[in-house]
Amino acid sequence: MTFTSLAHLLTVERLRKAFQGLDAAAAPGVDGVTKADYGQDLERNLSELQARLKAGRYRAGPVLRRWIAKPEGGRRPLGLPTVEDKIVQGAVVDILNAVYEADFYGFSYGYRPNRNAHQALQALQTVLQKGKVNWVLDADISRFFDEISHKRLIAVVRQRVNDGRLLSLIAKWLKAGVVEEDGRRTYPRKGTPQGGVISPLLANIFLHEVVDMFVQGWRKTEAKGEVFIVRYADDLVLAFEKEDDARRMLEELGQRLENYELSLNREKTRLIRFGQQGGETFDFLGFTHIAGRDRQGRYLVIRKTSRKRLNRSLKAVHRWCKKHRHRPVREQYEELSRKLKGHYNYYGLRGNYESLLRFFYRVWRAWGQALSRRGQKGHWVRLKRLLTEVFVLPRPRITHTEGWLRVNPGDLLGRAGCGNAARPVL
Repeated sequence: MTFTSLAHLLTVERLRKAFQGLDAAAAPGVDGVTKADYGQDLERNLSELQARLKAGRYRAGPVLRRWIAKPEGGRRPLGLPTVEDKIVQGAVVDILNAVYEADFYGFSYGYRPNRNAHQALQALQTVLQKGKVNWVLDADISRFFDEISHKRLIAVVRQRVNDGRLLSLIAKWLKAGVVEEDGRRTYPRKGTPQGGVISPLLANIFLHEVVDMFVQGWRKTEAKGEVFIVRYADDLVLAFEKEDDARRMLEELGQRLENYELSLNREKTRLIRFGQQGGETFDFLGFTHIAGRDRQGRYLVIRKTSRKRLNRSLKAVHRWCKKHRHRPVREQYEELSRKLKGHYNYYGLRGNYESLLRFFYRVWRAWGQALSRRGQKGHWVRLKRLLTEVFVLPRPRITHTEGWLRVNPGDLLGRAGCGNAARPVL
């Protein structure tokens, strides 16, 4: 079914809900208006905004671009829309989610309601542990968010939502332009601004058409063995029973992406041996997956914090300790405790305790070294007693005790598909 009349759902109530969901600490856009500023006369602002939307007088503002340094080198762009654009985008996302959540497959986890990265990791653990897996394709789409074709994206959305006013809004956000740090205004013909409220949903819609539907149909009609897929936004892993299926998928997926003006990053895309007979390792969502053995010698997929993520986190802590070492010790202790707990909350998977412990000791040592340089004489004995008896940092703990899902992946993830029937589980 194609929906042709949805714009009337952009009510004041839905706009107010979108405003309430905004981050109060988020940086403002090009107009300098923050959430607090906009909320001073909220009801009048929302009423005027809804009237402009209804009359077709709404104009999308350009996105303010900021460049964020990447830990491995280089920079990545971050787009900052205005508060008003965020409100309208949030309301449109609320409407489109009601349409597309019925379409999206169960193996898609990124930026969806009631789904998160740990569910994707658990699904992948189930596939690798219990499925008929001998080969893994660790696929990387080259510069996905920067290379999405505006024309093809609108065409994909139109297949399900052919409401002229909603499509016009999406086109306005894509074509509004970008204000660079030096004040220059550019008009990219490709890509969605990373940081925009609607960008993740548009990416999911596009990838559902380009990747998910293709793989779902291919594994039902072309595959000779079991084929599994877990996708989180543009990070995807495919697992195969047979090598021939894996190699054919690598070539055909690359061709499929090229048909939509995208491409695989051949340097980062890897087809590796992985399964009960051993094989290479691969990273997914910050974890290195290893085909190992438990203490009884049984096959076990082991997950450890990836070296890149661990080093990145430690470098960030070192920089923080050096920058803030002259603050009161209690303030430093409280902030470092929050950082450690946040690390444990994400990386605290069962079997990853050693990596958590390594991170804890490195943080503790970095803090001690920073504090010892507060004066010319470092009283290390006194300082060590202070850090081990008074300001005791939280010890590592496993926050995600679940392992693989208690389901048969052949029923839920294999040729039977991972669509509506699997959605309650995956």
